Amino acid sequence: MSDVPIIDNSERRLNETVCVDTKRIFDSCVSKDCLEDLRVTFFDGNQDLIDNAVTVKARTASVEAVSVDVDEVPFNKGYYNADITFYFKVGFDTYSAPCTAPQTAVGYTSFNKKCILFGSEGSVKTFSSSVLTDNLECAEAPQYTNPNAKVQTVDPVVLDAKVLDAAQVTIPLITSFPQTILEEVENPVPVEDGTKAVLVCLGLFSIVQMERDCQMLVKAYDYCIPERECCCSNQDPCDAFRGIEFPVDEFFPSDKDDGCPCCDNER
Repeated sequence: MSDVPIIDNSERRLNETVCVDTKRIFDSCVSKDCLEDLRVTFFDGNQDLIDNAVTVKARTASVEAVSVDVDEVPFNKGYYNADITFYFKVGFDTYSAPCTAPQTAVGYTSFNKKCILFGSEGSVKTFSSSVLTDNLECAEAPQYTNPNAKVQTVDPVVLDAKVLDAAQVTIPLITSFPQTILEEVENPVPVEDGTKAVLVCLGLFSIVQMERDCQMLVKAYDYCIPERECCCSNQDPCDAFRGIEFPVDEFFPSDKDDGCPCCDNER
């Protein structure tokens, strides 16, 4: 045990009102989008797995990158258009013949959406010093007066996937991806001559916020001093493992919830 005193903050009183430099959310919106018929782009040998497959099943989908651009809305002062592009990575199980082990194919697709939110007005040019500008004779920062658009999302839900003859698909193939995605593949050149095309349907939940730097007065209760001492255990690993309860629920799934609304008509 260390001799670090545990500080009790319960008796601390309001100390003062302070000014903080923070971001204020001026507007926000929530979206529940069903993204239908997104054509999937494949790299390397993944397209060959799709072309030679008799059955293709979509298994996983994740958000790999998001591009956000903010522009003023003409004739609507204080309003801004957030142009958002989501880039998804989708995993497939491909079967070259019935009753065979599947092979995994990975493809990428994207979705673009736009929303208009209020971001207030501001023409202040902000200059600040940072590690990147310390070596310059005059510290500089981008002169950017538009608000910031912040996007929060979770990995999408795979709703459907279908494989079609590429000659019958009129949806163009996506060939432009961020550099972070291109670095994940060995040959960053999309395969455009595949005989089959894959279209997926994804369910996406997201929140978009329009925020701007501002100074605000807040009530301060003094500094945030931790009240709990760090627990640094040197316990034997096997002893620690023995103290973990056996995960019964992992081996024996629980019964369905009695409160499930879908089961009310079956009782």
